[in-house]
Amino acid sequence: MQTQPAIAGHLSPELAQIFLEGLPENIRSALEMRAKIMNYPVWAVIEMAIAGYLDEEALSFVDCKPKS
Repeated sequence: MQTQPAIAGHLSPELAQIFLEGLPENIRSALEMRAKIMNYPVWAVIEMAIAGYLDEEALSFVDCKPKS
């Protein structure tokens, strides 16, 4: 299994899945639902959540509106 990000500076889908599996069910479900609503891959949603926590000026959920 690949554990290094495929694109430098981004969380890989494989690592995102490992991360999700370690989270409590309610948090995992919330992240997966947010990804579905935004039509984004779950790895991108996790990345945004972490970035928003570390840097308040980072791209956030508010910046990404779901496509209608």
